[in-house]
Amino acid sequence: MRSSLLFLVCLGLYSTLQAQTPAPFGAVPSSRQLQWHQLKYYAFVHFNMNTFTNEEWGHGTETPDMFNPSQLDCRQWARVAKAAGMEGIIITAKHHDGFCLWPSQYTEHSVKNSKWRNGKGDVLKDLSAACKEYGLKFGVYLSPWDRNHPAYGTPAYNEVFKNTLKEVLTQYGDVYEVWFDGANGEGPNGKKQVYDWPGFVATVRQYQPNAVIFSDAGPDIRWVGNEDGYAGETNWSTLNRDKVYPAYPNYWELTLGHEDGTHWVPTEVNCSIRPGWYYHASEDNKVKSLEHLVDIYYSSIGRNGNWLLNLPVDRRGLVHENDEKRLMELKAYTDKATHNLAGGKKITSSSVFRKTSMFGAGNVLDGNRNTYWAAAATDKQAALAIDLGKQTTLNRLLIEEYIALGQRVKKFTVAAFLDGRYQPIATGTTIGNRRILRFSAVTTNKLRITFEEAKASPLIRHVELYNAPELMVTPVIRRSKDGLVTIVSPRTTDPVITYTVDGTEPTASSTRFSQPFPLPKGGTIKARAFIDNMKQASSPVATEFDISAAKWTVVSAGMPAESKTADRLIDGTGDTFWQQRKKDDSPLSVVVDLGETVPLHGMTYLPRQDGRKEGIVYRYAVSVSQDGKSWSAPVSQGAFSNINNNPVLQSIRFEKPSSARYIKFDALETASATDATVSIAELGVLTH
Repeated sequence: MRSSLLFLVCLGLYSTLQAQTPAPFGAVPSSRQLQWHQLKYYAFVHFNMNTFTNEEWGHGTETPDMFNPSQLDCRQWARVAKAAGMEGIIITAKHHDGFCLWPSQYTEHSVKNSKWRNGKGDVLKDLSAACKEYGLKFGVYLSPWDRNHPAYGTPAYNEVFKNTLKEVLTQYGDVYEVWFDGANGEGPNGKKQVYDWPGFVATVRQYQPNAVIFSDAGPDIRWVGNEDGYAGETNWSTLNRDKVYPAYPNYWELTLGHEDGTHWVPTEVNCSIRPGWYYHASEDNKVKSLEHLVDIYYSSIGRNGNWLLNLPVDRRGLVHENDEKRLMELKAYTDKATHNLAGGKKITSSSVFRKTSMFGAGNVLDGNRNTYWAAAATDKQAALAIDLGKQTTLNRLLIEEYIALGQRVKKFTVAAFLDGRYQPIATGTTIGNRRILRFSAVTTNKLRITFEEAKASPLIRHVELYNAPELMVTPVIRRSKDGLVTIVSPRTTDPVITYTVDGTEPTASSTRFSQPFPLPKGGTIKARAFIDNMKQASSPVATEFDISAAKWTVVSAGMPAESKTADRLIDGTGDTFWQQRKKDDSPLSVVVDLGETVPLHGMTYLPRQDGRKEGIVYRYAVSVSQDGKSWSAPVSQGAFSNINNNPVLQSIRFEKPSSARYIKFDALETASATDATVSIAELGVLTH
């Protein structure tokens, strides 16, 4: 009797306590996901066999001796990452070619058979130790695809991969994230593998239960649907997880998430600091500008995501100087906006849960992310008002929901008190773990945040206000078909642009750009913009050009009736593109007359740059001719690896240089097997 009475009393107290706190809404994060949400920004390091073969996706036919960094220093990686404000490093322990950066027992394609450190080296051991030393988290990328392992394509391979996972997850201490790539191609036996995803996930859970698992479908965190670094303006942390799977074709759904998703699977936003993921010396001058990286910062971290920025470690085994310099510029910029203008100010709300101070508006500005303001349970619309006490200039707002109880807000508006009334200055849709709104600078003494639409009563844990320095826009360098170079700095008022053509960095005293100038034979242009009497400068930018297309003509491009726009192939701008329907499954050929015989070391292909995927070429062949009638055997043929996710300029190097007047580009296969079109933004040649 006493036991039953005690049980009823406890049950009553529990029910009362539950009634006194807001109820969870929808899918909610697990404890491991909440730990991951505390992070913002960490490094992806693509360093493996591809670094030494100049590939993006290796073929599995490489010899282990090809992996031989001369100055490998994982402590340098960790030092750079820490100085940049990053919180961890995820390493490509095994990519599609199957080469393992640790001495694995389950493959011969491993550092144990390389010349590096006489086969005694272990990159994972070095990196995990460096991460511990610098206070960084350690994560691993392992591709299930293996183009080298003889068992790939058979049921036995799934056990091999699980054992491979066990090796990595049991020898190097705590692993905070395991990154799975959904790529699934042929192995050395010509077969594809049917992956045992449940078994792979179970292996991670067994040996690293606190690690979050990444893939298109999670189960813990998801891909953002692009490799550009941009989350959606609307970004739900929830996903219908049972619908999605690795290599999910409707990738655009991952950018927005599913508003009423069954599971909590938030977004990780990945991109590279360079065009490619692995190191290529040709990209040393193509590091993203400071302005570009800042835009990604606000579009990833600022849109309910974590930012995974790739650093392609070079052949020495070091983070390249150009990459390090830009990272430090980014850190210096973000450090300038660290003073929270809302800290310690007065705040009120239009609604509060149970009218108790436990959930009062003051929790939003108390600096404690474990406390939160809660609107009344019946109020899906509510507002917060901040009294800044004096006229204050600001242009950024950071706001966070209390996501432990779900994601709720669908639409909110920010208004400033100007000219005696509140006037809207910014709007947003979803918030989630973190949202940063950018707007033109305003000077005000009061700010109001109105939650106009929510799926349940808003719960807000934190708000910050900043006045971030505005950045100059990096110059854009272009060359016309006729070989005239133009340099502009968009959205910059009265800039002075200087440039060099000898490879040196432009300074205030370099040649000033005043009108287009000829560069028909190519070269490297570096430019920089200045304002405020040359006191403020943009980041320098560099663009490399080969010979111009002034003498070129497109001889043929698919069916003549649909070839009227073929000149877009060689117009010198990536803003336009040519698109052609295929007759059948036959290759579609484009023939260009170069106007004269030139030495050909290769060619370039630029996919369409409008964000759409239709017609992007995957497999290709290139032939040359002196008369446009008799064609050589293909001087190059292959596939553009990862081009669907990363549609950047592709360089094709010929095995043997050729001299020719005509060049033919055969589109053998597009990135989507069901695509009936071929699209090309630009074709070019490499003459050296």
